[in-house]
Amino acid sequence: MRLRFVGTGDSAQVPRFGCDCPACQRARVLSCHRRGPCCAEVRVDGQRYLLDAGRMDLAESCERERPAAILLTHYHVDHVQGLFHLRWGTGEPIPVYGPKDPQGCADLYQHAGVLAFQPGLKPFRPLHLAGMEAIPVPLNHSKPTLGYCLDDGGSRLAYLTDTCGLPPETERFLRRWRPDAVVLDATHPASHTEPRNHNTLPMALDIVERLAPQRAWLTHLSHAVDAEVMVAPPVLPPHVALARDGDEHTLCALHERIA
Repeated sequence: MRLRFVGTGDSAQVPRFGCDCPACQRARVLSCHRRGPCCAEVRVDGQRYLLDAGRMDLAESCERERPAAILLTHYHVDHVQGLFHLRWGTGEPIPVYGPKDPQGCADLYQHAGVLAFQPGLKPFRPLHLAGMEAIPVPLNHSKPTLGYCLDDGGSRLAYLTDTCGLPPETERFLRRWRPDAVVLDATHPASHTEPRNHNTLPMALDIVERLAPQRAWLTHLSHAVDAEVMVAPPVLPPHVALARDGDEHTLCALHERIA
């Protein structure tokens, strides 16, 4: 399984419009510090699967390489806005999976175009795709939201954004499932004292410690996280890193599992 971080920012992205904090000023000068809407892609057996669809250039990237399917965590605009252009394309329908949400986002359901929206996924019920199994798990957010546990038969990846903590049933499942790698929401810096819909950096590190993956990346990062890191870089465990737009990683099974 090959993982690529397409975007690692929160809904405001980095740089944030109108903000003159050190992180936003740096990102305006150095493109390597920019963060687009949070989304990723995985490649398995020659298939390309998208995790969320917030990039505004989504239609362009899909024209270069059509995805086998799109897995949506939820229907907030920053995770689906790329679909509004993509849907008016032509050719074979693109399957789109996501949580059961009668409202969805605006009129995507009513005017789906090339997008083939599938019935809402049920938590913990495996979805069998070409080359991998995807198990949706519920997350704590302001809209119905799912994380995805992806298994290609050789490696296991848990993609968990957007969330504030983990529901007990999700954490129990993950500890049994034993992911090799975890991608986790860490929107707010340590100084943020009242998280509601997203983890703080310390909250995310606590979750990673409990799940004990071999590798972990923190994503959905705000400009406030970057600004705080510039002043006082956090001491991260050696297997944990802040994700960056464009980073790619090859995942493999790193420990044996007990059936």
